Amino acid sequence: MDNAISTRPEPLWRRHDFRLLLGGRLVSQLGDSLQFLALPLLVIALTGSSTQAGVLLGLQTVVYLVFGLLAGALVDRWDRKATMIWCEIGRGALTSTIPVAAVFGALGMPQLYAVAVLNGVLSTLFGAANSSALPNIVPSSDLPAAVGLLGAMSNALRVLGAAAAGTAYAVSRMLPFAFNVVSFLVSAASLRAIRTDFQQARVAAPGPPSALVTEVGRGLAWLWHKPVIRTLAVLDAADGLRFGAGYLLIIILAQELHANSTQVGAVFASAGVGALLGSLMGPRLARRFPLGALSITMLWAEALTFPFYAVAPTWWLLSLVAFAESVVSPVYNVALESYRLAVTPDALRGRVTSAVETLTTGGAAIGTTASGTLIALLGTTMLTLMLTGWLALLALAATLSKTVRRARAAD
Repeated sequence: MDNAISTRPEPLWRRHDFRLLLGGRLVSQLGDSLQFLALPLLVIALTGSSTQAGVLLGLQTVVYLVFGLLAGALVDRWDRKATMIWCEIGRGALTSTIPVAAVFGALGMPQLYAVAVLNGVLSTLFGAANSSALPNIVPSSDLPAAVGLLGAMSNALRVLGAAAAGTAYAVSRMLPFAFNVVSFLVSAASLRAIRTDFQQARVAAPGPPSALVTEVGRGLAWLWHKPVIRTLAVLDAADGLRFGAGYLLIIILAQELHANSTQVGAVFASAGVGALLGSLMGPRLARRFPLGALSITMLWAEALTFPFYAVAPTWWLLSLVAFAESVVSPVYNVALESYRLAVTPDALRGRVTSAVETLTTGGAAIGTTASGTLIALLGTTMLTLMLTGWLALLALAATLSKTVRRARAAD
């Protein structure tokens, strides 16, 4: 009995490095939540154009389409910890230019576009290193619990951030951006204090650009021969189109219901509450149900819920729809991310992670970039119905796929 107790794994909450990783990530995500809602409101206030708001939101992530694969190979070469620290410092410096320019009355769309693109580059590098590091900080047996806890805490801050973003923006348009600058620096300091190595080994020596392309090819080849990860990544990318378009769509729907900025924030806070509930249930359900069943359930739940956005008569009923739609996805994400991290070799993890995120984030970027134009051309009701049909097609494709139906969690 004594031996069993002495060899029992240490709880996640007692792991020094995991607490630092969690704390830094949450502070940074709180800042991102404030800024992500404030940015389209700022663009609409400056230009009156939902199209420009959609383009700017898309630019923050469209970089994944042209840089994501190379970023994965680079973080497998570079020190992941140092890369993450410098990315946070860089993002803080770039974001600080927005309130500084506003103070001097020089803020304009060219600067916002430039900041979005450069922040996208740094976010791409940071994301690839961040996702790859977790299996080196916690043992593989704790991955579902760690992914679920990170998701739960992240969504708890998503609730707080969405609720506070509208209020902060109402107090001062620049307050969300100033807070985000501080959050990046806190995150960098937290990462600096972590003692654990973020990777087992790196690619031996940087070579010419052709060698980097070869390294990317090795990661893609590994991914191609893993049909479960490959198929689910394609489905997630297609779902990302709807997610990207849906973000600005929900903002405009709320404004059409005469919601003020605080009430718009409350709509997204409700979505955060639903996601928080799903994240808390995620580790247990991910162990109990097959990965494929969770994927199919998520897509059908989204397809059946999404049309209610078009008929909600008040902003608070819109909040209920956002809550209901957001519960299932985090459960699936816990199962999928734990599976992918567990089966991917550490030396390839940056490349595989970035390849998957290039698809999913790129899909979201396309949807976000097109959303403003689609709203202007079709109107909010028609776009909501079109996205509902798209989700139904994805759910049907997942249901008919043998690869998805047979997908199980990693041992």
